Amino acid sequence: MRSATVNGAGPGCPPDVPAAPLPERAAHLYTCQGLSTYRVAATVGISRQRVTRMLHRAGVSVKPKGSGRRRLPRGAGARVPDPLLADLYLRYRLTCAQISELTQIPARTIQDRLRAYGVQLRTRGRYNREDRLAIEPDILTDMYLHAGLPSGEVGRILGVSRRVVLRTAHDEGLPVRMGGPAPSHGPTEIELITALYADPDVQHVLTRHGLPVVPAGGPIWQRFPVPVQLGPDLAQELYESCGIGVHHIELLTGQPADSVRKLLHAAGVVLRPAGGRSPFLRRWRTSQTMVQLAQEV
Repeated sequence: MRSATVNGAGPGCPPDVPAAPLPERAAHLYTCQGLSTYRVAATVGISRQRVTRMLHRAGVSVKPKGSGRRRLPRGAGARVPDPLLADLYLRYRLTCAQISELTQIPARTIQDRLRAYGVQLRTRGRYNREDRLAIEPDILTDMYLHAGLPSGEVGRILGVSRRVVLRTAHDEGLPVRMGGPAPSHGPTEIELITALYADPDVQHVLTRHGLPVVPAGGPIWQRFPVPVQLGPDLAQELYESCGIGVHHIELLTGQPADSVRKLLHAAGVVLRPAGGRSPFLRRWRTSQTMVQLAQEV
C-alpha cells in the first residue's frame, strides 16, 4: 500500500487512481479523498459491504456507519428548504439517496424532514405503481388514440417503454387496444371499475370481507395509497367464484396484478389462459347486450 494512500492526501494526490488494484483504489478514495463507503462503492462499482471488507483487510480504520466524506458544517443542511426537498422527491421522482447525493444531507434525515413536511413517502419494491414513469394524458391521447400510433411507437418517441404507455393508458381510463392501429371499442378502466362494483357477486364478496369501495378516476396508486390486505382465500374467491381477472382484482384492491398472480399460484389456483375474456366480462357483455335489445324494442 503506498503511503500516500493510507496517510492522507498530499499536495500531488490525485482525485482517483482507476488503474490501481481495487483494494488500493478503495483505500485511496476513502482515506485520501474522504469519501464515504457508500460513495466509494458507487465510484468503483461494487457493494458497500465489499468496500468495508477491503478497507479492513488493508488495515484502514473504518469510521462508524462508514462515514468518510468531508462533513458539512453543523446545521448546513437546514439551508436546503423543505419545499425544495419535496419538489425533488415528488416532481422529479428522485430517491432519498439521490437527494442525499445532491444536498449532502443524510438520507434518513431527508426522510424525516419529508414526513414532517407532510409528504407521503413512496413504498419500496419493483411493482409499486407510484414508482413507475408516466406520460402526460393529453399527449398520450393525441398520439395513441387520435393519431392511432401503436403503444411501442408511442414509447419509442417519448423515450419510455411500451409497458409504461399501456399502464398510463389504463390509469387514465383510456381504451387500450390489443393490437393494430385502429382504436378498439373496449371498456375504459373507469367503465370496468364501475361494472365491477355493480356486479352482484363482487358486491357480495366485498361486503362480506369489508373491502372499501374506491371510486374510479386517477392512477391506481392514488386510489389505493395503501393496497388492501389480500389473502389467498379472498383472491381465490374473487378469481374463481366471481370470475374476475387478476387485473380486475388489482382495480379493486390496489394489489399489483403480478402479486395477485403469484398469490393465486401459491394457493394452487390454475389460472385461465391469457387472451380470452373472463367469466365476469362475458357476464357483463351479455347484460349490456340485453339492455341494448330492450331499449331498441
